[in-house]
Amino acid sequence: MLVLAGIAIIALGFLLRFNPMLVIAASALVTGLAAGIDPLAILAAFGKAFNDTRYVTAIYIVLPVIGLLERNGLQARARALVGGLKGLTTGRLLMAYLAFRQITAALGLTSVAGPAQTVRPLIAPMAEAAAGEAHDPEKVKAMAAATDNIGLFFGEDIFIAIGSILLMKGVLEGYGIFVEPLHMSVWAIPTAVAAFAIHGTRLWLLDRRARRA
Repeated sequence: MLVLAGIAIIALGFLLRFNPMLVIAASALVTGLAAGIDPLAILAAFGKAFNDTRYVTAIYIVLPVIGLLERNGLQARARALVGGLKGLTTGRLLMAYLAFRQITAALGLTSVAGPAQTVRPLIAPMAEAAAGEAHDPEKVKAMAAATDNIGLFFGEDIFIAIGSILLMKGVLEGYGIFVEPLHMSVWAIPTAVAAFAIHGTRLWLLDRRARRA
């Protein structure tokens, strides 16, 4: 029963709003000690888990690079580029980005774009420049971020080796239902098309409101 003390630590830590990382680390440490695991073995398990998921720390490399680019005028250049394109609207720009995001996610390239490396330094400033004075800048930024999320969420399920497909396959097999990953990927295509159509309509309405303003 002592090994369940880790669950109590998690519940109490979250209830008291302690740092989540510290709470989880303390819970794992207490659970390991209660199970009779050597402290060095617990430390080794922490190290292995960090090493296996070290790609998560890549953001610490990306952010300084993005910061340097912005400091040297990346957003200004993006706005200037859009300013020289006639006929380009916020809706059309974001619709093109939505298509790009869905296609690349469907090919498994989920890290090619994203809020930190693409939306904030490039897409949002370009969308603001295309909007001019017709839209609230904060709403334009929100729509740019939403476009990225929708494109990724509904595009990645088409990729056969994505984690969500493998998770669904495992859950279904647990209930005695055997489905090939390829079949689930194929049936994700209509959902992705519907998502593009629905969000594309929202972007079209965004441009329409701008013309009326």
